[in-house]
Amino acid sequence: MSVDKHEAVMELAKRRGFFWQSYEIYGGVAGFYDLGPLGIRLKEKIINLWREYFVKKHTHIVVEIETPIIAPSRVFEASGHLEHFTDPIVECLKCGRKFRADHLIEEKLGIKAEGLSIEEMTKLIREHDIRCPVCGGPLSEVRKFNLLFKTTIGPYSSNVGYLRPETAQGMFVAFKRVYEVSRKKLPLGIAQIGRVARNEISPRQGMLRLREFTIAEMEFFFDPEEPYDENMFNELLGTLSRRRLRILSVEAKQRGEEKPFEIDIEEAIREKIIITPWLAYWMAVAQEFVHALGVDYNEMYFDEKAPEERAHYSAQTFDQLVHVSRYGWIEVSGHSYRTDYDLSRHMKYSGQDLRVFKQYKKPIVVKRKQIILDKAWIGRTYKARAKEIFEKISQLDPEEVLRQVEAKGFIEINGLRVPGDKISVVEKEEKITGRRFIPHVAEPSFGVERLLYMVLDHAYSIKDDRVVLRLPRRIAPIEVAVFPLVKDARLTSIAWGIWRKLVDNGFYTIYDEEDSIGRRYARVDEVGVPAAITVDYQTLEDNTVTIRDRDTWEQVRVKVENIVQAIREFINGASLEELAERYGIS
Repeated sequence: MSVDKHEAVMELAKRRGFFWQSYEIYGGVAGFYDLGPLGIRLKEKIINLWREYFVKKHTHIVVEIETPIIAPSRVFEASGHLEHFTDPIVECLKCGRKFRADHLIEEKLGIKAEGLSIEEMTKLIREHDIRCPVCGGPLSEVRKFNLLFKTTIGPYSSNVGYLRPETAQGMFVAFKRVYEVSRKKLPLGIAQIGRVARNEISPRQGMLRLREFTIAEMEFFFDPEEPYDENMFNELLGTLSRRRLRILSVEAKQRGEEKPFEIDIEEAIREKIIITPWLAYWMAVAQEFVHALGVDYNEMYFDEKAPEERAHYSAQTFDQLVHVSRYGWIEVSGHSYRTDYDLSRHMKYSGQDLRVFKQYKKPIVVKRKQIILDKAWIGRTYKARAKEIFEKISQLDPEEVLRQVEAKGFIEINGLRVPGDKISVVEKEEKITGRRFIPHVAEPSFGVERLLYMVLDHAYSIKDDRVVLRLPRRIAPIEVAVFPLVKDARLTSIAWGIWRKLVDNGFYTIYDEEDSIGRRYARVDEVGVPAAITVDYQTLEDNTVTIRDRDTWEQVRVKVENIVQAIREFINGASLEELAERYGIS
């Protein structure tokens, strides 16, 4: 009998303690999930691996911070979320239930509705008589629904705040401070991992669409005129194990192509398929990271979003898609070129200068024309309004001032005339030591719970009618199990000693002496424990134990005195044969 893999994964997740719907005893609430003992460990391992790929391997250019979950409304007004962070909503006029309009249209008509206007969606609903999927009632017109969770900060209702829908704005607001403590160097990546909230209209698909979840993302700031040092960039490219990306570009889709093509990273940059080098580089890092989570390179690709599909801040966006059993291709990360949108907006709304200063290696001497005013005459003549004249004239082009004086004999500022003999334009040499600019940003952003579901879906397998969760060894929630063959005090004493030694050396280890050894192996296979150590009667003779591989079910004997090092190497990828050669009986 065939097994629905998705249903099997969800059943396993609930039964063995990876995750389940929150508030179960009250009937559950859509869009919220609890992580159980194994789920929280798996999530921690995924986050640590993300941190390794995006932060630890790049400590010369990336730092990590933490910012609050709640921000004042001004932050989201500046970021554009109050205006743009919306989904199309439609309401049943009979039962009052609300649905995402684009999802209803896609389900009923089998077309892509993302990017359609509110009016276009309403027209499709009317033309095709799309009705409420629950009661069959008629639907209202489509309108926009803001996904921000609203709250108040402190006791005053006027002090409005919002739960962040992404961690990004905390990094943008803190940019200048982080830039200064990072010795004012670009490029600079600011990473953050944290909880976010999105008030989804009708969340479905279990762990794939949540109202509260964890994001791991980075804002990578760089000079748009000189985005990278060639030597450093080439050195980083050289650390990649795979320098080709699978991409489905907008241009390819417009030609009718449906399958992604493979392209070298440098060619994608050169041909402007990816319009900024750092976006391409972090996409390549994301590819290696997801591969390390157990996904084959051929089961992922980067889908470029059309202009109408992109977020309001993005000049180019690629979604990293991974294939899973139930839902097909799902987004696990987004990669956006945010230009200087966020910093320029926060600079405008806060009144703070968020530009950086880049010093030239050698000063540049330039000739500039300057407007010279007879400030004494203007002050005597226009008194309180003199400052107004000075400010306005300082904003004028000197060439335009000359043209007006030559044409009219004066210039006029807000109805006030300044005679030509009170104005002169001179050319002066000026040394320019550097320039001020707003950095541009490339952003990789991952939904951690989506990654967790993806990992379980790809790891789930059946062997001889038994479930084996083939998790990559490094992210297994429990790394090693210790078993005495039977309940014999001589064996259990040694087994407990091995368990303690492994725990003291930082391994997540379980001990089990209940039921037959076969049942115990099956239990740990089902939750993805990579290695099982068994203490048997031969242990009493030669002080060796067996190490069993979860995936092959093969075993080798290793000396007890070497067990910690042997398990450490096994978790990091060593084979049983290598362990036997290094630590077995000579």
